[in-house]
Amino acid sequence: MNFDKIYVLDTNILLEDATNIFKLSDENKNLIVLPETVLDEIDTKKSGFDEINFQAREFARILENSDIISSNNEDGHKIVRLEIYGNKNATIDVISKEDYEVNTKNVAPNIINDRKILEVAKYCFKHYKNSDITFLSLDIMARTRAVSLDIKTDSLIGSDKEEFNYEFIKSIEIPFEKTEFLEDSLITDFDEDYKPYNFCYCFKVKSSDQVILTYIQNKRIYLLDESEIRNQIIVPLNKEQLFFSNAILSHFHNVLIVEAKAGSGKTLLALSGALKLIRQKFFQRIIYIRNSIESLDKGEDVGYLPGLEEKFKIYNHPLMDSLDYIIRTEYKKKQSNRKNNENIQELDDQEVSQRVEQLIQNYGIETMWVGEMRGRTLSNAFVIIDEAQNMSNKTMQMVLSRIDNSCKVVVLGSNKQIDNFYVNKHTNSLTTLLNSTKNESELVNTFAIKLQKVLRGPITEWAEQIFSSKNK
Repeated sequence: MNFDKIYVLDTNILLEDATNIFKLSDENKNLIVLPETVLDEIDTKKSGFDEINFQAREFARILENSDIISSNNEDGHKIVRLEIYGNKNATIDVISKEDYEVNTKNVAPNIINDRKILEVAKYCFKHYKNSDITFLSLDIMARTRAVSLDIKTDSLIGSDKEEFNYEFIKSIEIPFEKTEFLEDSLITDFDEDYKPYNFCYCFKVKSSDQVILTYIQNKRIYLLDESEIRNQIIVPLNKEQLFFSNAILSHFHNVLIVEAKAGSGKTLLALSGALKLIRQKFFQRIIYIRNSIESLDKGEDVGYLPGLEEKFKIYNHPLMDSLDYIIRTEYKKKQSNRKNNENIQELDDQEVSQRVEQLIQNYGIETMWVGEMRGRTLSNAFVIIDEAQNMSNKTMQMVLSRIDNSCKVVVLGSNKQIDNFYVNKHTNSLTTLLNSTKNESELVNTFAIKLQKVLRGPITEWAEQIFSSKNK
């Protein structure tokens, strides 16, 4: 049987999405090669409650619908060919080796496994002569090692690597006499190059320093009401934060996607806006969902801890830190509004903890781990999904499919802080959601923005500057 291409897969390709095997097979046009080590690694991931555990079990179910077509030995390698039948077909060669060249002494197990996989990939060029062979992995270290062994390599075929210009905030210049016609005008009357992802506009008035901040809804221009936006516990400090807070408080947008630097205030602003909307009776509770590297291997321990308090303390430090900051900020505001505000006493930690617990109860703040969301339906909630850069597309699909139309969703993340070995900046859900804004949706009203300004303090901003510049 002749194949157009041959793909040798690393484990992370299948743990990112088990159905990648069918996408890569392309209706049996291409051959899939799985080193035995890949099967071993997937087998170890079948127990657990995180998305990669689900994908491992899903792949096992896929293999259940296969038949062994042939088995042979060649040069110390055993090659077993499988045919997968069903709605989608695929041909797989599982290759094992009697003796591996890698020295297992003083080498970490994960490195040993990577080397074994690459040894099989190297052998494929000898076995499948005159074939187009590519080793696929999401791990840049594995791909770099493959290059050093003269193995053709790539990330994930079919991923959207072409980044578009995320011009979520656009600046254009207009004459003074046109400023009075901005409100409720069509944006295309002012910008012929308007795109669906141009959610916000800064109109610079010619021959002056005046800048008018506006936002777009249904292709119409609306002026930003800064006084209403600033009327909350955490006050936006720059135009990016103003636009973000406006979208939070707006009843037009129901899905917000935020790519933000560390210390840019994304979680604080999301919580502050959520608290305001709950006080106004638009939602009944706040649900905070965080997915990060801690949940990959220890998720089952986190997801099933008894009670909210343990989850908050052990797993959701960013949320607790934000609630702590909100309590202290609100307290200082109230004290400063009093007549005698010269001797404002700081709240002690015990008092802050008590007030945080009261805040959690009063506003119905809940945390959820992605592994416990299957089969659930979230209603009447302001949902904050944090660390989206560490979520696979399948995980985000599962999470969003739990949310009904009575909710508002804010997705937060930073592609500079990817900790999940099974995704990269091209394949994670944050990038997928950002890319989705290139086209209008008839189902939801999305909003997206990038928060570039670091507000946590000079140390955070300094670290962002020096380390980000080194990575360019």
